[in-house]
Amino acid sequence: MMHRVILGLGGNQGDRLSLIREALDRLLRKMVLLRSSGVYETEAWGGNSQEAYLNQVLALQTEMDPLTTLRFLQQVEHALGRRRGDKWGDRTMDIDILYFDDRLIDTDTLQVPHPQLPFRKFVLVPLTEILPDFLHPALQVSNRDLLAACRDPLSVRLYAGS
Repeated sequence: MMHRVILGLGGNQGDRLSLIREALDRLLRKMVLLRSSGVYETEAWGGNSQEAYLNQVLALQTEMDPLTTLRFLQQVEHALGRRRGDKWGDRTMDIDILYFDDRLIDTDTLQVPHPQLPFRKFVLVPLTEILPDFLHPALQVSNRDLLAACRDPLSVRLYAGS
């Protein structure tokens, strides 16, 4: 059975754009790309990061179930130099499952939709670019309306180098 998974990619260490592109290449080994947003440069979020991030949202198709998808994403992060340390700290690559079909998942290891999605402009801007009318399965509000209601004050702009 095929599933649609929406991923948020981001990183603020190393060659940020090359790492985003390498992540996509690795993801496409087991997934099919449906849509991709532009690459956005965003101020660091959460207080423990120093440098600006590059972020992108991807809509992909996969045969993997949610937990297998999560394990695969963690392998990609690790291959790209991700070392888990400070929460919301600097990183080479972070890949979050934003949506998995229209499912609600709440386990110790995975929460979908991503619980911070409604509060993060760096996710909502690229998400609205590719899926403006998709309804958040729990809130039943479109991504466009989530962005309009978002109070995140941080700057999110298209990255000139992409």
